[in-house]
Amino acid sequence: MEFKLRIPDNVAERIAATGGDVSRRALEALALEGYRDQILTLYQISEMLSLSRIEAEDFLGRHQVSLSLIDEGDWDREAALFDATSLRQPR
Repeated sequence: MEFKLRIPDNVAERIAATGGDVSRRALEALALEGYRDQILTLYQISEMLSLSRIEAEDFLGRHQVSLSLIDEGDWDREAALFDATSLRQPR
């Protein structure tokens, strides 16, 4: 899905001045909040952001988001998803 996000130019300029693409920063913020709220899984944020499993874990760590939100059963399901996907499409 694609959508447009309208923000004032001065806000976009401030975000851009701190480094990085404004669109990417918005997508990352959505992924972080979705994970914190337990709406998105690690696998889903890795797909959203085109990251490997390790990169997704590092991304969460850089933003002080604990992986402990996932219980043991979820870890098993996440690992199976990553394994199945990595066999189909190398990153």
